[in-house]
Amino acid sequence: MKPIKDSVHDYIPLDSVAADLVDTPTFQRLRHIKQLSTVRLVFPSANHTRFEHSLGVYHLARNALEHLDVDEETAAHVRAAALLHDVGHGPYGHQTEDLIHRQTGEDHDQVEWLLTDSDREVCQVLERHGLDPVRVSALVEGAEPLGSLVSGELDVDRMDYLVRDAHHTGVPYGTIDHGRLIRELRLEADGLVLGEGNVATAESLLLARSLMNAVVYRHHVSRIAGAMLERACERYLETTDTTIDEFRRLADHDLLVELGRFELGRRIERRDLYKRAVWAGIDRVPPGTVAVTHADERAAEREIAERAGVDHDTVIVDVPGRPGMKEMGTNVVVDGVVQRLEDASALAAGIRAGERARWRLGVYCPEAHTAEVATAARDVLGLGVN
Repeated sequence: MKPIKDSVHDYIPLDSVAADLVDTPTFQRLRHIKQLSTVRLVFPSANHTRFEHSLGVYHLARNALEHLDVDEETAAHVRAAALLHDVGHGPYGHQTEDLIHRQTGEDHDQVEWLLTDSDREVCQVLERHGLDPVRVSALVEGAEPLGSLVSGELDVDRMDYLVRDAHHTGVPYGTIDHGRLIRELRLEADGLVLGEGNVATAESLLLARSLMNAVVYRHHVSRIAGAMLERACERYLETTDTTIDEFRRLADHDLLVELGRFELGRRIERRDLYKRAVWAGIDRVPPGTVAVTHADERAAEREIAERAGVDHDTVIVDVPGRPGMKEMGTNVVVDGVVQRLEDASALAAGIRAGERARWRLGVYCPEAHTAEVATAARDVLGLGVN
């Protein structure tokens, strides 16, 4: 096996399939997609990439499969899916995912179009090693009971990114015992569960994710930069001949250069970001606001800008989705019975309340206009005072 030195897992040995997949252009592109996109504008050392993260996910999947009763053919497909799980990401990862989904109807984990293209080396490598590209792409989406190891509540994806993101940002909150998590996994007919006596183990994963949400993933500066990036990308696609298929194969640096033709893009490059005119908790927003559409956000931006007397392009409304955590659905065995973690854990209710308390609707604009935009936004969005 070919070993690769990793900052988190030390040496990661690659089998022959993985070694060949890593050398394909599709996988090498991940060297140029940062794992934490605009979060690196807050944490300067967070420059790790989806390339190294994907190697870590492969490593953890390989370790997990050694503890599970799985035939070698299935294990080989799962290992390949783990390694390739992020090849569908567009530039800046999740920051452009909603835009790509609106135009293609596909999410980053829907990769059949990439893995089954016979003209691409990744498809050729899989078939040369006797693997079915269709099955690998289905496992990336979480199909089959073992698909949840790649994409599920107990997946090795989050086990790697929590530890890796904490390591590279320098925060202590993502620390989890992924060794125990992997050893205690059990394969049931409906997917993976944590064995008896591991409620606290599952809670540690839940708590780590919640703390990383609060400190890293949903930091207000990253959210502002991400919202600015999405608006700049929309303008780029509207004003150039670039197709959405071309756009989603760009690397981060390619996109940043292209966005330099717009003021928003230049601001992102210089870290000259908009400021918060409104930062409202969920108790301040009218019922139904959490479920507004993209078109609703844009309409609100135009109305706020008109009322505030500023240019339409200088107001951004940012409404995150309903607060929640996929990890709440983790299955754990308690007294011989499989239960969802949210039902088995007293801690889960407190974490759920914390996620709700930290939810914020944001309205952003240049610093010079925050006062008038704030007044207009409160009227347009019907926000409460407290």
